Formats: sequence, structure tokens, C-alpha cells
Amino acid sequence: MEWETVIGLEIHAQLATRSKIFSGASTAYGAEPNTQACLVDLGMPGVLPVLNEGAVRMAIKFGLAINAQIAPRSVFARKNYFYPDLPKGYQISQFELPVVGHGQVTIDLEDGQRKVIGVTRAHLEEDAGKSLHEDFHGMTGIDLNRAGTPLLEIVSEPDMRSAKEAVAYMKKIHALVRYLEICDGNMQEGSFRCDANVSVRPKGQHAFGTRAEIKNINSFRFVERAINYEVERQIDVLEGGGKVVQETRLYDPDKGETRSMRGKEDSHDYRYFPDPDLLPLEIAADTIEAVRATLPELPDAKRSRFVDHYGLPEYDATVLTASRELADYFEAVAKACGEAKLAANWVMGELSGALNKAGLEITESPVSSDALSGLLARIIDKTISGKIAKEVFEAMWNGEGDADRVIEQKGLRQITDSSAIEAAIDAVIAANPTQLEQYRGGKDKLFGFFVGQVMKATQGKANPAQLNELLKQKLDG
Repeated sequence: MEWETVIGLEIHAQLATRSKIFSGASTAYGAEPNTQACLVDLGMPGVLPVLNEGAVRMAIKFGLAINAQIAPRSVFARKNYFYPDLPKGYQISQFELPVVGHGQVTIDLEDGQRKVIGVTRAHLEEDAGKSLHEDFHGMTGIDLNRAGTPLLEIVSEPDMRSAKEAVAYMKKIHALVRYLEICDGNMQEGSFRCDANVSVRPKGQHAFGTRAEIKNINSFRFVERAINYEVERQIDVLEGGGKVVQETRLYDPDKGETRSMRGKEDSHDYRYFPDPDLLPLEIAADTIEAVRATLPELPDAKRSRFVDHYGLPEYDATVLTASRELADYFEAVAKACGEAKLAANWVMGELSGALNKAGLEITESPVSSDALSGLLARIIDKTISGKIAKEVFEAMWNGEGDADRVIEQKGLRQITDSSAIEAAIDAVIAANPTQLEQYRGGKDKLFGFFVGQVMKATQGKANPAQLNELLKQKLDG
């Protein structure tokens, strides 16, 4: 039997507010355990939550970016369940009336096609604390610093049909929240994570199969592996005559498998009801328009502009707009040097390679956009060749100064004096009579041999275009 995979993602983006969603406690990462949980976060009797306006504006911003309906009136609800890291015994969330309604995003597939993924809703809620299982000798420690941290839960439609599509969607949302500056997207710190709802059904069947939810996956690689494992597991169960159970599962990256955590609750199990301590959230039209005015140029629009304005290939524009910081860096270099394709090649090639090797973000690059544009200017004015430029870049990366300083200190200036290049060519031809005879006898591939020998004689400094032209004249003469 042929099977079809059905995937929906629930992405939790931690909003970049300085204080929590219903209290004034700090959201700063890395504090000592239980030092950033106030009486409101702990659910002590007699305290009342007060909604953080900054979190609301960030939710509106996201909704506008995905062309979603912003609810003029939304309601906070209590989601009731007992867990050690949830001191109140309930989580304040939104249920029937979320702040952001239906929207959509477009993802790029590996075959070059694009696909629209529906976003069912995005709602505001508070995060729970964190259970710590290591170093407690068989016991569990609770850190409540994260309790009350504002989250935007982004719920997709079950529109994805493969793990790769799910990763593409997750990456698109990740880029979007970072462009909007509403979430830092740090997956290692838990600022951006997702739950994957996975089911399979016979190809052609309209009804969905029974889904399993894989909780708290915090890397793109793990999302792909977890979904692929879960799909195979469910197919094996069904083809073996069994039934898939609706449950919550955990992905174990060390073993590369999912395993059962608990039975999956339905919404009625949480006994949602409107929180009596919070008034309905009413958002005026002028508030929405004020937030709309703060929207930056979004990834899809920026990609189109890079293609139209700079003449970049679609692939280059897609890579360069993957993050707002990378796009800004490229554009600064392109404007300064005046040659966008050269700038794109260097940002995607030499610079990105060095950053990946060093494990650095673009914002941490030792070579600034000004410094890189200075290097490219020396390629454009033929002071150095592209090959020598790589040597200069490495020196710049290691802190040896800007391009001009490195070129002068290392004596890397390109030879553009035709007589000097001719002299080197004559010397090489005189030293290799056999190869000259073979070349003139029809072995055209030996042209590369002569180029290499002249470059060696000039320590790689001969202008390549001049060298090729003069060498061709000499050999053919």
C-alpha cells in the first residue's frame, strides 16, 4: 500500500519582551534558577495578572506579516492541567478567540517549486517553568524562571506532506520572526521550538489518520529526523495489523527515535474557560495601523527586490535573504563596491565558509561589510586578482588589517605591466621547448600548463586576462 504523510506544526516563539507576559519579572536568559519568578508567576493567592502591551504588539506584527486577520476582540483562557513546573495548576493561553486568525506563508521546495502553507492561528500564552532531571540523584529539580515568559504559538494547517516540507516551513517562520525582531530565534536556549503532529493515511484517502504529537523539538535537523522516524513507525504499525494510538511522544536524538510520553489529551480535557482575572483583549483599528507602519521589508519582498534591482539569480537572492542580518550585510557590500554579483559570490562563498568553519553568525564576522567592499574594490580595479584576493581575505579575517594594508605589506599587488608579463612568458616558453612543439602540434590543453608556469614565475601576480591574451599571441606566433 502507498502511504501519504500529513504534518502540522505548532511553533512556539518566545517573544522578545524584557518582562513577562503577565508580570514585571525579567525574561533575561541565564539567571540563577528561581531568581526571576515573582509572586504572579508562582500563582500565589491574591495576585493578579496584567497583560504586557509589548507582547500584544508583537503578535499583531506577526499576524500582519502573514496577511492574517487580527481579531478586534480576543479572550484569554485557563488551560487546566497539573505539572510540577506549572505552579498555578493552569496555563493562561487563548482558545476559541485567538489574537491572530487564519494566514499563510509560502515555502520553497527543493525542486524549485513553491507551496502555500496555511496558518490556522497564532495565539498568546505564557510559558511554563522547566523540569531538570540531571544532577539530582533520582529526583527532579524545578526552575521557574521561564514561567510566565510570553510565547506566540503559531499553529499550521496540516498542509505538509514530507519532513523536508516541514523543515522548510519551520525555517520560513524562523526567518520571519527574526526579520520582525519579535523573537531572537535561539533554538539552543529554547526561544524557538516546535511540536510536530504526524499521521499517515492510504494515498487517495480524504480522512486523516490518527496523529501522534512529537513534543519540544529544538533544531531543524531533529525535526526532519523525528518526523521521518515517526512516519516509518506508524506505517510499520499499520502494515502489521495494529492501530496508531493518539499520544504525545518525545524525540531522543541520541537514539534517533521517538518514544511514548503520555496519552494525548483533546482540548476538552484541559477544561478551557475564560480567565476571570483578565478582561477581553480589544485591539483598535488605529493600533493595528500603527503596528503596520513598523513592519520591515519582509523576506519574500526583499528577495524579489534583490532579483529585480541587483539582477541576482533567484537562488542567490533566496540564500542572501535567509536572515535580515545577512541581507543587510550583502546590500551594504553591493552598494559600496557597485558590483552586486561579485558581492553575492563573496558573501555566499568565502565569507559564509569562514563563518561556518568558525561557528560564527554574520553579526560576529571579523571582516565588516566595509572591509569586504574594500577588498572587492581592489579586484574591480585590477590591483589584485580573484585568486590573490582569497589570500588577502584570510589575512583580513586573522586581523592583519584592511585590504590595502595587507596588499602592501605582503607585496601582493597584481602585475599589469605588459612588458613584465611578456618577459615572464618568453622565459617560460624558452624553458619548455618540448611542450611548445606539442602545443603547436595540436595539444591545446597544454595552454593551461603554460598559464600555470607563468603564474608560478610571477608568484601568482600576473593579471590573468592580460596573461591569457599575451600568452595566446606568443604561442600561436
